[in-house]
Amino acid sequence: MTQPILQFGTSRFLQAHVDLFVSEALERGDADAIGGIAVVQTTDNPDSAARVAALSGGDGYPVRIRGIQGGAVIDTTLQCRAIREAAQATRDWPRVRDAMCGPVRIVVSNTADRGYLLDERDDASVVESQDKVPHSFPAKLLVLLHARWQRIPDVPLSIFPCELVEKNGDTLRAIVADLARQWQLPDAFVDYVNTHCVWVNSLVDRIVPEPLHPAGAIAEPYALWAVERKPGMLMPCSHESIVLTDDADHYERLKLFLLNLGHTYLAERWLRDARAPEETVLDAMNDKDLRAELEALWRDEVIPVFDALGKHDDALAYLATLRERFMNPLLVHRLSDIARNHEAKKTRRFAPVVELAASLGLAIGQSRLKAALAGSTVAP
Repeated sequence: MTQPILQFGTSRFLQAHVDLFVSEALERGDADAIGGIAVVQTTDNPDSAARVAALSGGDGYPVRIRGIQGGAVIDTTLQCRAIREAAQATRDWPRVRDAMCGPVRIVVSNTADRGYLLDERDDASVVESQDKVPHSFPAKLLVLLHARWQRIPDVPLSIFPCELVEKNGDTLRAIVADLARQWQLPDAFVDYVNTHCVWVNSLVDRIVPEPLHPAGAIAEPYALWAVERKPGMLMPCSHESIVLTDDADHYERLKLFLLNLGHTYLAERWLRDARAPEETVLDAMNDKDLRAELEALWRDEVIPVFDALGKHDDALAYLATLRERFMNPLLVHRLSDIARNHEAKKTRRFAPVVELAASLGLAIGQSRLKAALAGSTVAP
């Protein structure tokens, strides 16, 4: 594997987001576009395996952009050519290790809802073994970083987690460093993890509801990658959808408290009320009563939190764009898809709003959010 960007995860989201940004920058000949991407499938999912096979050829894949933006209809297909190599972690571990100890300068990850969980089957024996492949993503990353530390310790490395986790860069760094301590690895290596590697907090925002097979995706026009500035950080490219910021928390709150919370509330109602199996976000937004409930949730239980933070205008501007995105007539975004891992999503998307309101001393009831958190909704 010879690419400077190593990506963990083959999701349709990354294909239509980071990978597409890099592809467009490379095609424009941007001087700061560092190069192509090698992707690593971290699971044994058959669908992901099919994507890896399709991506291995380096021929690219389509991303169809569909929606309404600023009142204009957009329906166009782009060809993404940034992914030039692909591997499966279990099958191709030696190749992945060699890449991490060679050309890689940037790591990108999007390992889904459970990506940061550790696996009790992993232990310190995987660090020096050439044959054992760690089960969890943090353990995989630790092993690769340890190999890199042994072979090219002075070469810069920037790590861009894209999982929807609060302060994802800081969080993943702490998990990897703590695991290194648990496994009693050298203090010098722990220091390398904490101080040499640049762990970047970032927030990704784009609705990508449908895959194309065997590779590719259908996505909305809106796209954002908010990246928190860090000393020594090396960016994969520059792009009009990438925002460098000193306040990543602001972008994270907008997406988590408005978009993700809105999606999860619609999924909560879909489950609770046993609504139509094929109902989409667009269907829900066209339901007068349900739309009124969602608007009331945003207005009464969320916007006051942004008001208290001095972000009223920013929140309303984002919400205006969000309504257009939720009303996209060209996307099929099923609530059944959003409802996957629903209980965990409720905790991550509802609880922070309630906790922040309490910490700010706001006298708002937040009855809908609290009722959803108090009840357990089981998918049919």
